[in-house]
Amino acid sequence: MRDAAKNRATDGPARALKIYVVAGEHSGDALGGKLMAALNARSHQPLAFAGVGGEHMEAEGLSSLFPLQEVAVMGPMSILPRLPRIVRKVYDTVDAAVAADPDCVVIIDSPEFTHPIAKRIRKRRPEIPIIDYVSPSVWAWRPGRAKRMRPYVDHLMALLPFEPEAHVRLGGPACTYVGHPMIERYDWIKSRDGAALAQRLGLDRDRKIVVVLPGSRASEVARLMTPFGDVFGILNARGLDVQVILPVVESVRGLVEKALEQWPVKPKLVTGDEDKFAAFQLADAALAASGTVTLELALAGTPMVVAYKVDAVAARLRFLLKVHSVVLANLVLQENAFPEYLQEDCTPDRLAGALGNLLVETRERAAQIAALQRIPDRLLLEDGTPSDAAAQIVLRYAQGWRDGRR
Repeated sequence: MRDAAKNRATDGPARALKIYVVAGEHSGDALGGKLMAALNARSHQPLAFAGVGGEHMEAEGLSSLFPLQEVAVMGPMSILPRLPRIVRKVYDTVDAAVAADPDCVVIIDSPEFTHPIAKRIRKRRPEIPIIDYVSPSVWAWRPGRAKRMRPYVDHLMALLPFEPEAHVRLGGPACTYVGHPMIERYDWIKSRDGAALAQRLGLDRDRKIVVVLPGSRASEVARLMTPFGDVFGILNARGLDVQVILPVVESVRGLVEKALEQWPVKPKLVTGDEDKFAAFQLADAALAASGTVTLELALAGTPMVVAYKVDAVAARLRFLLKVHSVVLANLVLQENAFPEYLQEDCTPDRLAGALGNLLVETRERAAQIAALQRIPDRLLLEDGTPSDAAAQIVLRYAQGWRDGRR
């Protein structure tokens, strides 16, 4: 793909268009890899990449300044012990970016790492365009960040359709909805065959099936597995005999299996995207931790109950939230179509009541199915993919800066 892009470079200058790309964790690396592939496919002149990334970006031609795992940490308690090293990496990245003399800088998500880099590049080389791929959640909390981004971000590429309006309202930088990367998989998600999975797992299609998603982080699993398990004891007592599928990631598999020893039902554990999305198609409903998985369930068309619990310190900061819901599927719809039970509301009784309403023909189930049918139209682009839309913006800024330097 890179060679094809270079072979098309017949009418541009000999020097390659230089794009400096910085990701701070693994999901950003995946986004960056897709962006770089789209840039290589769309560009009519050679491209030269530099920056920080992981295996996806390296597969598209990036030689990372340092291994991504040196800065890819999640949450304040994980960051603090490694803060001195991360600060050094920020300054190393800034120095390398300035030395590379790029035509454009793209920072991807991870604002605690990428935004300090962008600020320092802007201070040292104010003329270089800086694009931010993935908006911080300014619409949810700390809205003042939107206006503070304007001096060092020229354009923001948003994954959620309501974010451009939020930045206009909050005084943020220019912002374009380029689409969530998940919509690139929409047709694949809808085409998964649950019947084959049911046969392999030995499930009875005449009994109700629930898919349970307690999260991919140890803290989420630790807080949610007990109340989630208790839900099925309550449902059984109410005469709802359900079968459970639990997609699990290997990093928390041991924690999940330990917690399952106390569950009144024994879920079928599955791994990998193929089985996970087949389970979504098979399930009558889902019980899920809040997160990106609610968009996955929404695109699969699976009714859901959403729950979340955080530590005591974070719970005290809930007053800072500025949104009507923390469920991404609700935010996309701009209505609370999917029930959420947070912190003290995350009790087995409440979760069981809400989930039970989705396992029989009720108004609640019908309303969710109607809401699920509206979500794809809110997310899908009129033409092309999110990566293509993002690549167009990056090339416009990079080429514009290049033309100005001729």
